Amino acid sequence: MSYFTLLPNPRNSGADSPGSSVFDLPTQPGQPKATPQHHIVAGQSTDLLESAQDETSYVVISGGTGCNSICPAFGQSACYILPVSDDGGSSSEIIRVLGGPSIGDIRSRLVRLIPHSDPGSPLDAIRNLLAYRLPGNCTEREARDEWRDIVEGRSRLWTGIPNDRKEMIRAFLVHFESEILSRAHKNFSFVNGSIGNYFLSAAQAFFRSLPSAIFLFSSMTNSQANILPVIVTNHTVTIAAELENGERLVGQCEISHPVRQTPRIDISQEEEDPASPVDPLDGTLPHSRNVQFQSSDKDHYEPLNARITKLFYINAYGNEIHPSPNPDFIQSLARYSVLIYSCGSLWTSIMPCLALKGVPNAIAGSRSLKAKVLLLNSANDRETDGYSAVDYIMTIAQTLNNGHHARTYGGLSKADTTYPVSAFITHLVYLKGTVVEVDVTRITSLGVRCVEVEGPLNDKTKLPHFDPACVKIALQEILDSVSEE
Repeated sequence: MSYFTLLPNPRNSGADSPGSSVFDLPTQPGQPKATPQHHIVAGQSTDLLESAQDETSYVVISGGTGCNSICPAFGQSACYILPVSDDGGSSSEIIRVLGGPSIGDIRSRLVRLIPHSDPGSPLDAIRNLLAYRLPGNCTEREARDEWRDIVEGRSRLWTGIPNDRKEMIRAFLVHFESEILSRAHKNFSFVNGSIGNYFLSAAQAFFRSLPSAIFLFSSMTNSQANILPVIVTNHTVTIAAELENGERLVGQCEISHPVRQTPRIDISQEEEDPASPVDPLDGTLPHSRNVQFQSSDKDHYEPLNARITKLFYINAYGNEIHPSPNPDFIQSLARYSVLIYSCGSLWTSIMPCLALKGVPNAIAGSRSLKAKVLLLNSANDRETDGYSAVDYIMTIAQTLNNGHHARTYGGLSKADTTYPVSAFITHLVYLKGTVVEVDVTRITSLGVRCVEVEGPLNDKTKLPHFDPACVKIALQEILDSVSEE
């Protein structure tokens, strides 16, 4: 295998270059370089090599918004694993009409990891466009009129974007509209629509590859982000939860943040095309209408009727399926040095990345992972109402052990082998002032070390929350303790 380094084009060396004939291809600094197979490039500084080798690398399992604010804590050597099952916001409308995997969480992280740039610069203008969301409190006609200005290149949002990149982005937005028009009978709604979602969805449909769409987005924005969808698929992926009382909830929004809407007449339901070229499995599951969901809505919730006991994947006909995880995800667990279970929704952001065959063995058997760290939420949500820190830990361990197919040996065919909790979680980081109960003695007895940090207060909830500074402090303390062992 040969290795090479992409050298910057002197004509296009800046992130805010006014234009370029080709994209400035990003490197992937999140991939560890301290492996004997990697060759030293002639002329490369030894100091730079040692710095790259000494830098801690992170595999971060998270959802979309929960981890966005703490990304700077992980530096450049981070690999982000994201689920593709979110059916809230404008993702729900894209899935309803076009099918395909959910790209909302991925788009959110891609936008968050666009390099910082001066206000008014080309890169800042691209960020503003791809982060823009059409109004959610307007009529359908008003939303369509604004979309028309954008897709035809007349909107003020294009100001400052170089012509080559403008036409690239606009070409995919035009392709998105073409896909929508070919399914006009489904009455696509642009209300509350994300322009970044439309671009990424169009790129995924065009390339028939979500990783390729992510690469295009990163290249166009000069991002160094290393983002991996947990499942590589071109079809809609749906999750379901089973409760202790036997009830089953289908779809992330129904589990985590259902949006109650006034019933409406939708003639498109009688005209569904059962053979969509993007997702041929429209099936029998009802299409959710969660286009109005806002992440802030999760602060107020109705508790579930019973606790969740299991999360699993289902196909369009409601049958449980067992998709394979992204091979790059499994490989990253064998190469990176710290695993992070990020703060955020436990059952709908973290579990979809864990409830997959091969993941438990990859985590428990990794020789490269020095620490496996859970960042504990400062408060519970609808999914974890009444949970203690022990509940979070045991939920992760049980989910991973349930997905672990025990090996049998001669004379031990009836043995039920499971991994201990410490094989999956070695450290718990929690915030001083958290309202989630933390029983340090019991957690320690499970083989998990507790680290308390002080985080800033949320202006709205008045509860502490993680920020990059306190996460860095906690991780440094953990790494120092590990290195001393």
